[in-house]
Amino acid sequence: MPSASPAASIVPAIRRPETEVLRVEHIAKRFGPVVALRDINLHLDKGEVLGLLGDNGSGKSTLIKILAGFQRPDSGQVYVHGRRVELRSVDQARALGIECVYQDLALIDQLSVSANLFLRREQVHRGLPLLKRRQMREQARMALDEIGIHIPSVDARVGHLSGGQRQAIAVARTIATSVADVLLLDEPLAAMGAKEGAMILDVIARVREQRRVSMIMIAHNYAHVMEICDRINLIQDGCIALDTATADTSVKDLTEIVVAEYERARATARAR
Repeated sequence: MPSASPAASIVPAIRRPETEVLRVEHIAKRFGPVVALRDINLHLDKGEVLGLLGDNGSGKSTLIKILAGFQRPDSGQVYVHGRRVELRSVDQARALGIECVYQDLALIDQLSVSANLFLRREQVHRGLPLLKRRQMREQARMALDEIGIHIPSVDARVGHLSGGQRQAIAVARTIATSVADVLLLDEPLAAMGAKEGAMILDVIARVREQRRVSMIMIAHNYAHVMEICDRINLIQDGCIALDTATADTSVKDLTEIVVAEYERARATARAR
């Protein structure tokens, strides 16, 4: 993997190491002639929910995939708990405490709730190729109850559940079967109605309060962002164009910034 340009300076950490769980500096990524990320710098504190905003194609999902170990950047550095790391795979990212819930959820409709919660992490009896089904069901119920996910039976097939319940199970799977410090949420509220969206926001809030898990959440609904996120980063032109606490901005401010970007893009297209 190419190293960062010698001219690219490392930004000194100005936050206390004991509070910062993740930092990225000068991350760049290209796909052929397409520049997905130009120069991304962001940080995440313990127990913080960071809202990641940006237009379609701005590079939000690319950044999430890099942090999850699914893709490798062309340049830049990633620090986990102050230590520089190279995320070479999803398994390595998980070992460092970074988990991701993708938009497609990666659930298997034909399997039960408990089977999905332990998918690829099944518990087996020592020395025997037999699953600890009762133990996994009991742990699945405890995990769902802990973060307030109300599903009548952990034996129910996931394909029979609502979109909100499925999303909640994807979040619960990450929390129940790992020791995640950082949870990456790729549009967890996409295509959901108001009731289901509120349920997922409640789940996210409880996970933060009970587990002190730090989160980066991609979202398009600014009202959702203002409700659940502590801070907002906006990606424009492959860089972080805005880094602000939600208390210091508003839905109106965010809308005006995005509208201004759209108008600049339209003016540039007309001038060509």
